[in-house]
Amino acid sequence: MYFGRKRINIMPFHTPGSRSLLLVLTFMLFACTSVFAQKTREQLEREKSENQSKIREIQSILKQTSSQKNVNLGQLKALNQQINTYKRQIDLLSDDLELLDRELKVLEKKRQTLDSSLAKLKEEYGHMIYEASKRNAYFNQLVFLFSAGTFNQFVLRYKYLKQYTEARQGRAKEIDALQQQVMAERRRITSKKNQQKTVLDTRVTESTKLEGLKVKQNEVIQELSQKEIELRKQIAENKRATDLLEANIRRIAERERRERLERERKEREEREARRKAERERIARENAEREKKGEAAIVEEPKEEEPVVSSGMSEEETTLASSFTASQNRLPWPVKGFVSGHFGQRPHAVLKGVMVDNLGIDIQTTAGEPVRSVYDGVVLDVTEMPGMGNVVAIQHGNYMTIYAKMNGVTVRAGQKVKARENIGRVATDSDGTSELQFQIWKNTSRLNPENWLINR
Repeated sequence: MYFGRKRINIMPFHTPGSRSLLLVLTFMLFACTSVFAQKTREQLEREKSENQSKIREIQSILKQTSSQKNVNLGQLKALNQQINTYKRQIDLLSDDLELLDRELKVLEKKRQTLDSSLAKLKEEYGHMIYEASKRNAYFNQLVFLFSAGTFNQFVLRYKYLKQYTEARQGRAKEIDALQQQVMAERRRITSKKNQQKTVLDTRVTESTKLEGLKVKQNEVIQELSQKEIELRKQIAENKRATDLLEANIRRIAERERRERLERERKEREEREARRKAERERIARENAEREKKGEAAIVEEPKEEEPVVSSGMSEEETTLASSFTASQNRLPWPVKGFVSGHFGQRPHAVLKGVMVDNLGIDIQTTAGEPVRSVYDGVVLDVTEMPGMGNVVAIQHGNYMTIYAKMNGVTVRAGQKVKARENIGRVATDSDGTSELQFQIWKNTSRLNPENWLINR
């Protein structure tokens, strides 16, 4: 563009919109990264919270067993479980530190991008100011406008000056906005670093607690090892109680089997009686038709489909089917932790000694309510030496057993719902409150840990 005889260089510039669009796309990319990191963060925080709840729960159980004068297996089991939960918490804190490190790297990268964009904007803005100052040395804006030869040229010059002014103002606003974002990102980075330090300190504290628990664990093991005679006597007593319980369960299962066979027999007899009656009816009708000289009926009675399956009623069959579909989803019968796993396992103290568990032991606090894990019918309620009160609940051809209870609130023949209270956990002379929980299918015992929901 010419002003008088001088050529005025009008500096090309990008519109604020194009620069803003680039920045928006950049921030959207970082926002998506932050969202994905946030999902991982939420999951980790949930796991830490759940594990912390377990630590508090086991601390309560450990406090109860540790209140006894003499050390006992219940105390050792609680210590072992507490050590496992602390190890888990330390692992989660380590995961937290790794996640914080990744989040810091993302924030640092975003800050660097913002710093780079800010530097470029400042450079462009400075160049615009410099060019504007040079032009102002050559001409006055009003003179520049009113020296236009035509009205259209005047309008074009006015639009140019307006657009140039708006571009400078837009750059200034973008610079201010970017500066605010850079400051915000720096605050977030500082916050993350402080959070990282807090997590690191927490991990050190938890590690110290873990070492203290291990020392206590060794002390308890050493003290229990000196009571080998008592422990072997306890193992023998538990074996007798377990054998008696298994015999009782098999007696109940056998009783149910005989009742189903009886139902099957009666059903077969009823079907046969109906077929016989139908044959006799046809025979009578044929005799009558023969007297009248009519053709005989040649049809045979239709074979009826069995109404029951495996001796179970339709309701029992439906219940058994739904119970089967509930594997890995059954609620826990009581709060606590698995202190004794299913099947044969090495003794917690005595080397070379194996113990067999018909189900699982769940250690909990004194007087904790016991609940049915599924809808069913109470088959049996009995008291047994070494097992306290025992409740057997039928779920079709499945059976759940709840032993070492007191204060039972159900009776044989009663229908119960899932999560319905059936009594309370008993506490032994050592101060250990432990539920023995079993699952059977007909006469086969199953591992309850494969049926209960993960905790």
